[in-house]
Amino acid sequence: MRKMLLFAALLLIFGTLLFAQEAPAGEVPAQSTSVWKYFAAALAVGFSCIAGGIAVAQIGSAAMGALSENPDISGKALLYVGLAEGICLWGFLVAMLVLFL
Repeated sequence: MRKMLLFAALLLIFGTLLFAQEAPAGEVPAQSTSVWKYFAAALAVGFSCIAGGIAVAQIGSAAMGALSENPDISGKALLYVGLAEGICLWGFLVAMLVLFL
């Protein structure tokens, strides 16, 4: 898992360097701030959804194991899985704030 995350980070870094373009001397492109805004929003959503998926996988499997032993705790298990899915919603909210504020 760590190797895959490291590979994705290196691909992101070197991919942006590979396709970067230089601005003419003395000029600052007008679109430079909006590009970073979209990049930050994409990172917020991407990382939060990856983290939410990992959390749901861990909590969901533990909840199903606990439900097999005691079916009366289904409400608690559903609550914990819903809290883990909320991580993705917070990332989406941060992305909307970055884009529109």
